[in-house]
Amino acid sequence: MNQYRPVFRDTPVVVKNLIIINALMLLLTYVMQQTGVDLTEKLGMHYPGSEKFRFYQVITHMFMHGGFMHLFFNMFALWMFGRVLESVWGPRRFLIYYFVTGLGAVALHMFVNHLEISSMQNAIKAFSNTPAPEVLDKFVSKNLSHPTVALRDFITNWYDDPSSAAFATEGQKIMEQILTLKKDIPTVGASGAVYGVLLAFGMLFPNTRLMLLFPPIPIKAKYFVIAYGVLELYLGLTNSGGSIAHFAHLGGMLFGFFLIKYWNKTSRTFY
Repeated sequence: MNQYRPVFRDTPVVVKNLIIINALMLLLTYVMQQTGVDLTEKLGMHYPGSEKFRFYQVITHMFMHGGFMHLFFNMFALWMFGRVLESVWGPRRFLIYYFVTGLGAVALHMFVNHLEISSMQNAIKAFSNTPAPEVLDKFVSKNLSHPTVALRDFITNWYDDPSSAAFATEGQKIMEQILTLKKDIPTVGASGAVYGVLLAFGMLFPNTRLMLLFPPIPIKAKYFVIAYGVLELYLGLTNSGGSIAHFAHLGGMLFGFFLIKYWNKTSRTFY
């Protein structure tokens, strides 16, 4: 019995405190919802062109999560792989790595958002010059995953009267509303930093065998990381996976890769 020690007690200080802070922030989010305050809207990362953007969101979004399962999987991965890295690197270097990958993740995600929003703005500008129901239809199909029945009916009715100035004016307003909606979607989660942690584990311990749950087979860490990277790239390019920020995950891995390579060149030891 004297040799028994709770697992969490042996968790390194930075990983332990990151898990505690993230858990407390989710609890606080639930509590504040009961008072009518949406912390996700206030602390989640908004596109810099949004009226809801605040500079502190660059940091605070990393400690917000969309629900218990989102938090659980991120924190479980952080505990599984992060505690090993912190034991190797030490708390200071691990914390630097965690924030660099987290910030790199949101930077790439915002860049991709910028490209998408710029494309939407160009489409709206072109629509204002030559309004047409098929243009609105294409815009809605591309930028709204679940258009309302009323919106679909509006487009159908406009097809029946394509020269209507009233339909054109309303169509312009609809496109601008969709653009605003896109800008105001908050990004939350530690996933970018966690993917950076996963990448680092694969680089430091490439031949360590990991046991997958689905399917239950062993796989070397380097192949596991490569598979996740390829999957995230595919999902990001095909815009699959719903509201998941796939390019944020890739950003965490990308910035982690370059930071480790930089440390490799400037240090006598890997870490």
